[in-house]
Amino acid sequence: MRPLEDLQQALLAYDLDVDLDLIAGAYSFGKNAHDGQTRANGQPYFAHPIRVAHICADMRLDQATVATALLHDTVEDTPATVEQIQEKFGDDVAALVDGVTKLSI
Repeated sequence: MRPLEDLQQALLAYDLDVDLDLIAGAYSFGKNAHDGQTRANGQPYFAHPIRVAHICADMRLDQATVATALLHDTVEDTPATVEQIQEKFGDDVAALVDGVTKLSI
């Protein structure tokens, strides 16, 4: 299984204009930010953001939302900042990441 390529193919299935570099960048940033982190079950932590991104793609959501899915735990669980997200991925993705970081259930 190739998680990034699978995600990109899922996006291309409904959006031929998707910015694959944005998705690859968000994937790399999130994966690197979570490097060495594991979930309670021992799985690499980044498996969760990948699953969330696939759910967003299954719902045919836009590329900013899918990128946000890949980045949604970086600000909360790593040293990454919203400012870094903004610099690398733009205002829309940064605002979405900041917004979902503040959600609580």
